[in-house]
Amino acid sequence: MSDVVQTLSEWLTLREPVDAQTRSRELVEAALPRLVEPPIVVHDLGSGAGSMMRWLAPLLPGPQTWVLHDRNEGLLETALESEPPADATGGQVSVVTRVGELDRLDGDDLHGASLVTASALLDVLTSEELHRVVSACLSSGVPALFSLSVTGRVQLHPRHPLDEALRVAFNAHQLRALQGRRLLGPHAVAVARGLFLQAGWHVRPADTPWVLDATASALTAEWLQGWVDAAVEQNPALGAQAESYVELRTAQLLDGSLTTVVHHRDLLAWPR
Repeated sequence: MSDVVQTLSEWLTLREPVDAQTRSRELVEAALPRLVEPPIVVHDLGSGAGSMMRWLAPLLPGPQTWVLHDRNEGLLETALESEPPADATGGQVSVVTRVGELDRLDGDDLHGASLVTASALLDVLTSEELHRVVSACLSSGVPALFSLSVTGRVQLHPRHPLDEALRVAFNAHQLRALQGRRLLGPHAVAVARGLFLQAGWHVRPADTPWVLDATASALTAEWLQGWVDAAVEQNPALGAQAESYVELRTAQLLDGSLTTVVHHRDLLAWPR
């Protein structure tokens, strides 16, 4: 496993329990009556190592087949190394993988789907990629469930004078051009909602904030360092205060006085 894949895998493993607690079960319940009769085929876009599958499969009827789409072959191999989850009736799901870029996704790639899903994906897409994803979903004619898209809102308690400057810089970093790709960042979920509404689909959102405290100290510490590093990369003037800020926030995390709320939004879309 390459160092990059290892780092990504460790981050995904770290966040998986909090993601599982945070995703909207209400949207899953709303999707259930709109699924075709089993067998269920779920196409998971940007699946990574399969955390969405492990969370959602037990909530859906069986038998199930999951088709995991990701550009990172190493993460897909990691997903296959884990024992597949069981569906709501106790049957083990089948798993297949597809390596590919989402900017080339089309309706044929989702042929036979019962449901399209993605987790923590939309905000790292470009406008072109998101349009391709939504277009493919529209062509499939089946419900689409997108979870944990960041909205740009972050709240830390107790407050600190540097919080807002870091938040603004981080959000600007999320919107940066990366290797020729300009990401949608915190605008992505609103853009996706607008595209589905424009196509005449029903759309139902749900707020799904991470609430991080001492019970998730490892994830909070990793998120905090990454949040500050990205903000400083975007606005180097913040660097002079960044080290002392992280030291203070880490001490508050360790003594149980820090609570961090990272806002996300889930989205369910289905045809009329």
